Order: sequence, then structure tokens, then C-alpha cells
Amino acid sequence: MKKLPIGIQVYSVRNEASADLEGTLAKIRDLGYDGVEFAGLYGKSAAEVKAICEKLGLVPISAHVPFVDMLKDPAGVLSQYAEIGCKYVAVPYLSGEHRPGTPNFEYVVAFIEILAKAAKKLGIRMLYHNHDFEFMTIGGKFALDVLYETVPADLLQTEIDVCWAKVGGVDPAEYVRKYSGRAPIVHLKDYFGQKSENMYELIGIERKAPKRPEGFEFRPVGYGLQDIPSVVNAAVDAGAEWLVVEQDSPSMGLSPLECAKKSIDYLKSIGQ
Repeated sequence: MKKLPIGIQVYSVRNEASADLEGTLAKIRDLGYDGVEFAGLYGKSAAEVKAICEKLGLVPISAHVPFVDMLKDPAGVLSQYAEIGCKYVAVPYLSGEHRPGTPNFEYVVAFIEILAKAAKKLGIRMLYHNHDFEFMTIGGKFALDVLYETVPADLLQTEIDVCWAKVGGVDPAEYVRKYSGRAPIVHLKDYFGQKSENMYELIGIERKAPKRPEGFEFRPVGYGLQDIPSVVNAAVDAGAEWLVVEQDSPSMGLSPLECAKKSIDYLKSIGQ
């Protein structure tokens, strides 16, 4: 199996990063991660974040940037990530009014293409990071496929989140291979349990999570239901450049950093 570099979505350790970004990224590096994907800059300027990454020897792979933030000021927002050195920026999530099945979705697709053109001018490739709601059908096709069929590949590439793909009802490895040549980053995410009403509360956006969510939890990579070796093989076959670990909330009685360690230790154990 070809070895791919491994990054982590900093959202996985967001509380630690908010308290001490440089110290947290140093711990991430020491765990063996090669790069990071940002979700916010934790009160730092683009120049400061770039300097921290250079100092620590971490690659600033990409960033998750809210769709509405990019819409307000595409060039201004995206230029920060160009300054940091991010090669990719992803639309990370769509709120309810923007999702497939709403009258707005057609316009959202058009706006994503506009944002992708703005990113391209800055030397950044736009990605789309899925959840499970994009696997509803529109005219007999998954909404996610409609998006990728509508916006050209030279503007929009995939960041397939394999947890949400599986929850959405598709085989993650097969879906990654479907977008061979268009899948530079594959989001590795493991979970245990079944689809439940609490899933989006667990990602830290919707705030009504009960103290003990039932039926579903995120797990370190290799400790849940996913066939991770098959997904990694698919990522290699699809021409991926990076594997990026994300765990939206810790589990198994572990801290976020302990979960991050379990994930990368597992990936190393299977040859990554």
C-alpha cells in the first residue's frame, strides 16, 4: 500500500487550539501528523498561523471555511488562506436553509462555483466536504453528484468524509474511487452506532445534544465500524494527496488529543 501523508482537522482539538494554538499544533506534530487542516484561525492572523506552521514543520494543507463567510467577502476571506499557504479550502457544511431539498440549493450550487473561481484566482482549489444529507436524491441522482456534475472538476474537487458517506448509505471506498482524480483529500472518520437524531449535535454546531447521546458516537480511526484499510486503499487508487483525520467529539473516555494519538497510531500500524 502506498503511504500517504496524514493530517488532522484542527477542529478535532478545537478547545485545546483555542487555548494554545502553537502548543497544540506542536503536540499534533509530535504525535506524527504531517499537516493540519484549519477550521478558523483561533484569534491569530494569517501571518502568525503561517509562521507557526513553518516553525513546527507542519504543512497547512487546507481549511474549512463557512459558506456564508466566503459569500460575504470571497477574495478577502480566501486571501487569508492563500497567505497561510493552504492549497485547498473546503465548503465544510450547509445549514438547513441551504441544503438539498430546499429551494435555495440550486443557488447554493451556483454560488459554490463563483467561490471556486475566486479561489482559483488566488491559487487555491475549492473542495466540498460532505455530510449525509447530500445523499438525498434529486432527479434520481445523489445531490452530491449533482453538485459535482454541475461545477466543473477544474474548479471544484471532493473532500469525501467517509463517515458521513457510510451514514448516507454508500460504500465509502467505492464512493472515493468514483471520484478518482478529483479526490485530493479524503477525510478519515470512524464511528460506532447507527444514524440518530443527535448526530449533528455531536459535531458542535447544533447545540441540543443530550448529556449521553444515544446510538451514535465518533471514534478514533480504526476503532469503529469503518473498514479503514479499504478506504485507504481507495484513496491511494483515487490519487489522493492527503488523508485527514477528523473526530468531531471525543469518545471512549479519552481526551481529544488521546483520540488523535489512537487514530494516527492505528494508521501507522496498517502501513501509513
